[in-house]
Amino acid sequence: MSDLTLEDIAKRAGVSRSTVSRVINNQPDVHPKTRQRVLAALQRYDYQPNAVARGLASGRMRILGLVFPMGVPALFTDPYFPILIHGILSACNAHDRSVMLWLTEPEHECRTIRQILQRGLLDGVIVASMLMDDPIIAALQARGLPFVVIGRHPTDARISYVDVDNRNSAREMVAYLLRLGYRRIATITGSRNMIAGADRLEGYLAALGACGINSEAGLIAEGDFTEASGYAAMQRLLPHVPDAVFAASDTMATGALRALREVGKRVPEDVALAGFDDMPFAARTEPPLTTVRQPIQRLGAVAFETLVDLIANPNAPPRRNILPTELVLRASSGLGSQGEKTGAESKTRR
Repeated sequence: MSDLTLEDIAKRAGVSRSTVSRVINNQPDVHPKTRQRVLAALQRYDYQPNAVARGLASGRMRILGLVFPMGVPALFTDPYFPILIHGILSACNAHDRSVMLWLTEPEHECRTIRQILQRGLLDGVIVASMLMDDPIIAALQARGLPFVVIGRHPTDARISYVDVDNRNSAREMVAYLLRLGYRRIATITGSRNMIAGADRLEGYLAALGACGINSEAGLIAEGDFTEASGYAAMQRLLPHVPDAVFAASDTMATGALRALREVGKRVPEDVALAGFDDMPFAARTEPPLTTVRQPIQRLGAVAFETLVDLIANPNAPPRRNILPTELVLRASSGLGSQGEKTGAESKTRR
């Protein structure tokens, strides 16, 4: 019976086609007994209304776009993104919405933007990471499609976003290493075209500056949030003899740990090490990794909640959701006891 039409259900219930449509869309002005008769017919014949037709009629497709403005390998090799996706999908499932995933390789970005905007299937979009001068952001703004970015926008106050305070969280971590007595603190940055990478570098520099320590170019090595880039960056840092390293992600920190071991450097006895994210593996490295814990899954859920609110209230002001972080102190930094935690200043909601 799955090929039944709206007219077929109307005949079996003894009502008009428009009455069946009003019942399906839960509209008023249908007599309770008539409504029950239509619902009984729908259930008896297992009628499944066309979701696209219903969405076009109501102006809402109940489909959200999830856009990753980066290469496909990053999505499947960085453990951050599966956790983030899980948070978004869980929230969508709980609210009976679907997600359409878009992966944008740089060389095909313009085509992807056109597909997102022209098909008309999306109620709104979540952009999964904030890149500097991302053309997707400008295109979404021009079209007027509701969207939320995971990661603050550095210049445009009109854009709604969800983020953690990357700058102050990184500053607190480096300040902690300084309090332990380390002075030649190096950093492995994230990609500088990503706002999170730029903000965490700023936090590193701010912590050094607050202690009157000048940054050294040789103690700053850029990575791209992958383990391989952390390994390569640590190799570049070794000749400059750091006594501690702050990596802008746990994944890069594991690459740095491997590079240190290969040259016989002990962590933390020779070089202390700290990361960012508190990935599930961070507590299981040897030694366990000191890191900044950010609520990755919650970031995804709040991005969903914010987007749904924007769709329902298009004239409301932009949303700024900054979620708390905390320092998780483990053996890799030297004096922090495993599992000990201390709240970072960025734990304060802004």
